[in-house]
Amino acid sequence: MKSQIIEQLGQTGMLLPSLVAEGLGANDRIKVRMSALQGAAQHARQPDQAVSDLQAECRAASIPPAAIATLIGGAHMAADGRIAAPNLAKLLKDIADDIAAMIRAVRAGAPQEGEAFDARLAAMLAAGVLDAATEIEVVRIARLTGMAENGADSLHRLVMDLHKALNRLAARCAEEIVDGAHVFGLQPEDHAPVQSFMRGLGETKMLKFDHPGLDTMATRSGGRLLIQNDIGTTDAHVVVIAVKANTVTVTYTDVHRARARFFVAQFEKFPAAWSGLDRHAASGLGDDGTFYLVTGDYQADSADERDAFLAAIGAALVFLIDWNKARKLLRSWVAKGDAANLLGWAARHRIGHRAFLELGGDELIGAAVRNAAPTRIGFGERLDQALGRDAAVEFLKTAMRVSTEALREGRSVRLVRDQIEAELVRHLERVDSTLLAIILRQAGLANDIAAGLAYHIAALQAGRSSDGKALAARASRIEQKADRIAIEARKEVTRLNARPVIEQMMDRVEQAIDELEQAAFIASLLPEAVAPALLEALAGLCGSSVSALQATASGVAAAAEVPDGQRVDSEDALACVLRLIDAEHSADLREREITAQVLTGGFDVATSLAVLELARAIERATDRLAGFGHLLRRYIISDLLA
Repeated sequence: MKSQIIEQLGQTGMLLPSLVAEGLGANDRIKVRMSALQGAAQHARQPDQAVSDLQAECRAASIPPAAIATLIGGAHMAADGRIAAPNLAKLLKDIADDIAAMIRAVRAGAPQEGEAFDARLAAMLAAGVLDAATEIEVVRIARLTGMAENGADSLHRLVMDLHKALNRLAARCAEEIVDGAHVFGLQPEDHAPVQSFMRGLGETKMLKFDHPGLDTMATRSGGRLLIQNDIGTTDAHVVVIAVKANTVTVTYTDVHRARARFFVAQFEKFPAAWSGLDRHAASGLGDDGTFYLVTGDYQADSADERDAFLAAIGAALVFLIDWNKARKLLRSWVAKGDAANLLGWAARHRIGHRAFLELGGDELIGAAVRNAAPTRIGFGERLDQALGRDAAVEFLKTAMRVSTEALREGRSVRLVRDQIEAELVRHLERVDSTLLAIILRQAGLANDIAAGLAYHIAALQAGRSSDGKALAARASRIEQKADRIAIEARKEVTRLNARPVIEQMMDRVEQAIDELEQAAFIASLLPEAVAPALLEALAGLCGSSVSALQATASGVAAAAEVPDGQRVDSEDALACVLRLIDAEHSADLREREITAQVLTGGFDVATSLAVLELARAIERATDRLAGFGHLLRRYIISDLLA
């Protein structure tokens, strides 16, 4: 199929060495078949004599010996001096096919000479020399296998002349190895571009690992250097590069349109002019017999620029092997566009995807999910849904990089699996960090209300005016905003299947915000003249709530860093929990102090109720924060134990 594609591209010069070899093989087969005809004629005329044994000749020419032995041994005389033999019609057809193969090779290397041979064969076929039949005249066998009298043309002479022509072409196709490329008939100036292409190929070839492919041929045809690489084993996956002076023309064919676009994208830094992707048909190719063709022309200003482009082409080819297979695999874990971008990243960073596939690919990721996150990522769930898009892409990059490094360095597959599982755990912990960031935002909103309360009480202490209604209105807006954040946060907790303790911490902070919003409402209703002792006690209680919230925020921020293995962050987070509990104890004492003052101070009913309700609301907020502190401690300890 690759030969058919190259012929369709009009680059038959690339095929000349293999065509010549095929033609010389056909010549060997013709000789055996001619000898078989002569042996059949001899056995038919003299059946009592020993049968010709051509087994060695058959094996040397890659012809099944049994068929030839059957033909000779079964030959017998028929009516009118004719000879009948098994498989005779097939043998005559095979001779015609072999002559056609010889002519095809000559036509590829010497078109005019090939046309002359075509005409000679056509004349013989018209005369019925090789007409397939179950019987053949003895005279025709003599004409087929011998030289004609008076120098007339004959099949035997045609075969001899073709053999001479093929030998001349074979001399032109003398093979040489240039940096791993099989080259034929190169000019001295052709070696540098071939070496440049092979240099680029050599830089990345190891990334195919055990996959076959990337064999390179080069020859001179039509005044140009032609370089051809078979890439992999896929039908119609061929690249042919023509070099003339400093001009490089790339012809690339592929059954996958997306991979052809990927190929072109590898050379963005070179100002080559690329054609569109034309669709072509070839019989026997794939499901619908179609492939895509793209050509690129690069006019280099110097030989160095030309050679750099050739090296880039060579280096890019390994990333085309199994590209579509890798893309399909990645699309089961991330979006279609991200899958293609991952392969582009792997190519740019000389990582590739072959090692990832060779170590299991889909099973490699599936095992990591089953072992590291059986309850966090559901069956059939994409990684970008579980981790988020950016985290999923980064995780797959790491999986591809680790796979390549492992195969290149001979590491065990078990170690690779462990590394990938650890990376998945790390990204899942980053998911927790994302949710902790939401809690930190909630704590910040709570602190805004607490700080507003503290400012309002401080203003009343100093005899300054303070707009209580504005305080209550702002606290209400903050509480509504916090509710919206909490609703979205719970959706994220459900989607990411986060640990229950995270949602419980969110609930505690949300409850604290509700209590503080209630406290702001009550503070807006305080009478104008509140006893200084009560205001002083309320100011102290507000300070305790602010301290509790500051400890809450610091603890959450430190906890978000704990999964990275930083012992100091775990210690900081636990220290914040202790500060938070101390602040809650302080708030309890201050609330009791206020209660005692109200019940023993003889204040009016409005003042007493307002101050008591305000103190209790603030104290309840610190209680909720204390509950949050205990949950945070449990979260941190579970991470440290893990």
